[in-house]
Amino acid sequence: MNIQQLEYILAVDEHRHFARAADACFVTQPTLSMMIQKLEEELDVRIFDRTRHPVAPTLIGSKIIAQARLTLDCIRQIKEIVAEEKGFLHGTFRLGIIPTIAPYFLPLFLPRFVASYPGLQLVIHEMITSQSIENVIRGSIDGAILATPLNEARLTEHPLYYERFFAYVSDSMPCSEKATLGIDDIDGGRLWLLEEGHCFRSQILHYCNLRKKAPPGEEENIVYQAGSIETLIRMVDQHGGMTIIPEMAIRYLNPEQQQQLKPFSDPMPVREISLVTRNDFIRQRMVDAFRGETRQVLPSNMTSGELKTFIVEI
Repeated sequence: MNIQQLEYILAVDEHRHFARAADACFVTQPTLSMMIQKLEEELDVRIFDRTRHPVAPTLIGSKIIAQARLTLDCIRQIKEIVAEEKGFLHGTFRLGIIPTIAPYFLPLFLPRFVASYPGLQLVIHEMITSQSIENVIRGSIDGAILATPLNEARLTEHPLYYERFFAYVSDSMPCSEKATLGIDDIDGGRLWLLEEGHCFRSQILHYCNLRKKAPPGEEENIVYQAGSIETLIRMVDQHGGMTIIPEMAIRYLNPEQQQQLKPFSDPMPVREISLVTRNDFIRQRMVDAFRGETRQVLPSNMTSGELKTFIVEI
């Protein structure tokens, strides 16, 4: 058994076709097929069912492929650890990030990060929190930028920054004349929220206690479920009502829209944003790079941890 054979079975599993897998590995199909057959003979099992179209792993083959993926990932990490010990970040880092962070944080973070670490390739996947957690634990991605704390025993959270929540309020709302808002000013019947699956939605529901405040049988009527914060802002602009947005979204509002922002009175709601990795992740220089570059692009009050006291439950 060798590394090349493991790479070949992963390629076949991905493409479900021997010829396409061979092309992806830059070898001929006979070479790839022969190497996989030798591995099967060595293990005395069939990894792929060649009678199926497209080709598919056998039951034992699926287990072997999963372990091969972990093995190759460990080998990749060994090479990257050595590179980091020599003083530079190198290789690939597969990063997940949730949609309520990506459009605001990445435009600030990426240009400086890429310039600081030219030997490192970031492969970024936008996905909701549950998908990110699953993929980090499984090893499909190396880490994820998520709202925390998650209370997941298999993961380690490396806080990057803290951001406050702000209300975005239509002029037609009674509370629009107030300088600051409290929980009692949140009108559940006029509140636009993200759809299920977004942790930012969960935090707002916890902060406003909306599920408990909703009249019996009317909960289905109190929220419009949108897919992005930008959509929520447009809905307030066009149809009135109010929504709640994270601090990082403010810089993308025009001057007129910024007049519709209302801070919350103390205790102000805050979310913690962290780089989340598996507990066995040992590339500390990578974590330090994320933290260091975040501190360079965000104000100190967001990165110092002074807002941590006000974190809202997810």
